[in-house]
Amino acid sequence: MRSSAFKPLIPGPLRLASALHFSPADAGSEMTLRMERSSVRRGTRIRLSGELRNEQLDDLRAEIDRGGPQVTLDLDELSLVDIDAVRFLIACTAQGVKVVNSSHYIREWMYRERKRKKV
Repeated sequence: MRSSAFKPLIPGPLRLASALHFSPADAGSEMTLRMERSSVRRGTRIRLSGELRNEQLDDLRAEIDRGGPQVTLDLDELSLVDIDAVRFLIACTAQGVKVVNSSHYIREWMYRERKRKKV
């Protein structure tokens, strides 16, 4: 019987992740944002979960700046945004940050906000 060699649990490139949780100062509110940063060969992916509001934009901006030149924002688990967050995401895309896996309502809101600004 052959001994099995070490097999990584997650195949593929090495991924380093750090998770940051942000809760509002008001303890009565349920609003929470989770940011998980993963470093891969092609850059940095920041996965957002929960609610993205104006109060968290400075923290997200800092995470994007830490991510280096190729940053992707993964919005797959983002459930709620406000108008400031939509405008922030539009500005990110204009600066070369990729925004992927957003829900239909976020994509539609971004589209309408871009269209409104052109008029």
